[in-house]
Amino acid sequence: MDVLIVGAGIAGLTTALALDKAGVGVRVVEAAPRLGPLGVGINLQPHAVRELTELGLAEALDATGIRTREMITMDRFGNRIAVHPRGRHAGYTWPQYSIHRGELQMLLLDAVRERLGHDAVRTGLSFETYEEDPEGVDAQLRDRANGDVVTLRADVLVGADGIFSTVRRLLHPDEGAPLWNGVRMWRGVAEVDEFLTGDTMLVVGTHSTGRMVLYPISKAAAERGRALVNWVAEVRVSSSPETGSAMANWTTEGRLEDVLPYYAGWRVDGFDVPGLLSRSEWILDYPMVDRDPLPFWSRGRVTLAGDAAHPMYPVGSNGGSQAILDARILARELASFATDPVAGLCSYEAVRRPEANAVVLACRDMPLDRMLELIAERAPEGFTRIEDVLDAEELVSVREAWQKTTDVDAEALNRRESWDPVVTR
Repeated sequence: MDVLIVGAGIAGLTTALALDKAGVGVRVVEAAPRLGPLGVGINLQPHAVRELTELGLAEALDATGIRTREMITMDRFGNRIAVHPRGRHAGYTWPQYSIHRGELQMLLLDAVRERLGHDAVRTGLSFETYEEDPEGVDAQLRDRANGDVVTLRADVLVGADGIFSTVRRLLHPDEGAPLWNGVRMWRGVAEVDEFLTGDTMLVVGTHSTGRMVLYPISKAAAERGRALVNWVAEVRVSSSPETGSAMANWTTEGRLEDVLPYYAGWRVDGFDVPGLLSRSEWILDYPMVDRDPLPFWSRGRVTLAGDAAHPMYPVGSNGGSQAILDARILARELASFATDPVAGLCSYEAVRRPEANAVVLACRDMPLDRMLELIAERAPEGFTRIEDVLDAEELVSVREAWQKTTDVDAEALNRRESWDPVVTR
């Protein structure tokens, strides 16, 4: 079997590694003329780290990212609401990693080229359409350097080309633009002398008055006694969310003067939040968007993976992790149906689509944000003890709200069998 993947992001590259391990031939095409370590931070949950570990990437992850020990929720005055243990500290066999998205992508790219050859990933080819027949799929691509049309034939076509996926649009031509929830996000990274314990993630404030997510993402910086901190500033700016979907451009440059006023005077456990924002060399500005869950991902020999299949709000630190799960299940099912790729894609979708769609809806529901808003309403000037604001049952709800969008059962994950398929070459 030969699989052609459109998109060399986290979903596409992990899928390539998983298919190769399963004994399935694979090629990747990417529209960007070159690939580099772009972007900001991302979190990999233990269920995704398990799959990357089984793909032989444990040492590379540990040399690059930070093993996150805990996530702390606070109000905007820096008063602690709850502490959520993460990764191995929460009972998982595998850690949670906070890591630079670009460095993760380069880590995956290096592994693909080392195992499959440098030409396994071809850049500068923009996917346009495909034609399918009973024996395979012909993908038509445009060479961005000279405008030539390039046709590549494969047994299976996987669209891993992100939230603006061309493959998804061909499967669902009437879908329209991404859906905005009214929250505007600014993102950046900055190096500082230290950040709390060095392995803590903070979620501070609310969307109505300003929310900030902060966490360190670089093992190299930590080894130098520094902290490279990823920050995400989130503010609800619209009560008519649907009007902002056209703004969804991941490369829009943000302005410090737009974001800084929301966080004037913020100090969290003595940490200077405005100072961190001011040290950032660049800022990205884009809306928090997703898409409605799809009724199907696959048609014939064509399917979707990652953000092309299930773009979700970044409220549960799970978008990249879900893409990694897609990759492993897709490889397992295609290897299990080696003589019938259509059946393999149907099996892949039957396993993954209900689970991923449920995460999309859980992130959209924003249960943790509702709890944080409730705390802000009851204690608008802050508090001394969270027990004076929430009763015991409500405190449990804060933890459950985070788990709903992020965690899987630790014991079940630790004891389940590997997703490595029985290889049929």
